[in-house]
Amino acid sequence: MKDEQGRHVMGRVRWRRFAALSVPGFAATAALAVALANGAIAASFAVSGQQFKVSAKELKGEGFAQYGSVDTNAREELLPVAVTAIRKAKIDSLCQSVVTHLPIIGDISLKLSAGTGGKPVEATDLYMDATDIAGDASFNKIEIGRDASTLDKGPDGAQGMQDLFSQQADDVRIADLRTTAWATTAGTFKLSGLSMKISKGKKECF
Repeated sequence: MKDEQGRHVMGRVRWRRFAALSVPGFAATAALAVALANGAIAASFAVSGQQFKVSAKELKGEGFAQYGSVDTNAREELLPVAVTAIRKAKIDSLCQSVVTHLPIIGDISLKLSAGTGGKPVEATDLYMDATDIAGDASFNKIEIGRDASTLDKGPDGAQGMQDLFSQQADDVRIADLRTTAWATTAGTFKLSGLSMKISKGKKECF
């Protein structure tokens, strides 16, 4: 489906099962372990044992790619993720939160906000390793079902394993973004109006 400007539009987007569909079903854990050992899958650092939430009023990006992959934690466990990679991104009203439960004290929340007042967060070579993504998305010149090893519209090196499903587009816009992720990395990350607060109890972005 296309909008008035001829852009490809996809309505409410939920990619909760994207990673599960992208990873081979038979002997997946063993195959991925071999791939990691051979350097076929990039694992730049061990992720923590806690996922965090990210929301935004709007994300606009140039050079979009998405494919299935895995992260690893300090125990060397494999964690399936959907990698969203964007060459240049602007994010309006960014919120990031994580809740930690401590003995006796209870829940402690860390909440970060930035990109309000007309000055969006800016990022280059942005990678988000997510397990759940929701929002209203539109893409320009999208390719769905491309071999993940041949992606060429996202950041340099933003490619998955050969024969796995992926998609890419010239640009992307996601309104009311909500995602749960294991990790986020970026070449540059400029957070205008940064505010970070720690408080007792659960105080999340959504």
